[in-house]
Amino acid sequence: MVSSIFLAKFWGWFFIIFFLLFMIYPKRIKQMFSFAKDDKFIIILAFLGIIIGLLNILVHNLWVKDWRVIITLFGWFSLIKGISQFAFPEFAYKWARKIDFKWFQFFLFLMFIVGLTLLNQAYGWVPY
Repeated sequence: MVSSIFLAKFWGWFFIIFFLLFMIYPKRIKQMFSFAKDDKFIIILAFLGIIIGLLNILVHNLWVKDWRVIITLFGWFSLIKGISQFAFPEFAYKWARKIDFKWFQFFLFLMFIVGLTLLNQAYGWVPY
């Protein structure tokens, strides 16, 4: 349970911080999509995804029917995304071109809600 709380805090703050940064500096979103056309950027993101995903899975691979499965899913998603970006970078280029600004804003809002949910579970702000 200690690793679940730690990772809930990590992912929760990660999502909240990036949500706020992208809302304050929306030009970073366009810069990020332009960087997605660069091989070096894709490879660096792939390595980070593999490292973060693998560490998350090694520490927290719990398939339970509560909020902790969200953390496990993020770990698996990061690992699979990193491997696919490294093995198939052209697929990452196509995704970067297909996702427009409105969809990205939707994902940012979703990140915000998931981040708040994880932080609430970690800190117990609103018991239910």
